[in-house]
Parts: sequence; structure tokens; C-alpha cells
Amino acid sequence: MAGFKGLDFDAANCPVRDVLDHLAGKWTTLLLILLAERPHRFGELRRGLPDISQRMLTQSLRDLQRDGLVSRHVHPTVPPSVEYRLTPLGESLLAPLAALIGWAADNHAAIRTARAAFAGAAAA
Repeated sequence: MAGFKGLDFDAANCPVRDVLDHLAGKWTTLLLILLAERPHRFGELRRGLPDISQRMLTQSLRDLQRDGLVSRHVHPTVPPSVEYRLTPLGESLLAPLAALIGWAADNHAAIRTARAAFAGAAAA
């Protein structure tokens, strides 16, 4: 496919390893989906992803901040409130992410069927 031509797979220069590896994290896509709706406070994100631990949510948000996809805003209230929102770079990821999410939804049943067939063949 033309979009893949010329990719450098060297670890130091490979955008697949450097960027997509972070985006493939267990919680990253789900956090981006929540933040695409509107800015959220930490507790709202935690309630939106009930299976995530506080520690993992904190780390995932820091990783997204480090990559420039999410910004953290502290409001001068008592007690202070913190809000997370997508940056323009994070917003630019939404269209390709929506395409990937659509592909996953469209092909989920086929992938589950393939996994079951593989597991059955491996067990035999």
C-alpha cells in the first residue's frame, strides 16, 4: 500500500514504534473518545472508565500530556479542580481514530470467529 512505502523500521526513527505504540495502550483510545465529547475532570474520567485504576488513569493521562494530545488545566477554586481536554494535536487524531474504531466495530465478529478457530486448531 502506498501509505506505507518508505517507512523506516529502525527503532530510533520509526513512527510506528514511537507514536502508535503509545496510542495502542489499553486505555488511551477510550480516554481520547471520552475527551472528544468535552473536557472532563479526573473523577468523570474515572467514572467513564470504571475498570481503570486511579494509578493507571493518572499514568495514562500523563502519557497523553507528554505526547501533546491532552492538556491539564487547574482551576483556582477551593478545592482546586483539574480538567483534562484534547489539544489541537489530540483533536487532529480523532478522524483517523474514528476510522479505526469503525473498522474494529465492523470486523469485531470476524476477528472473534478467527480467534476461536485458531484456538480450536491449536488445541487439536
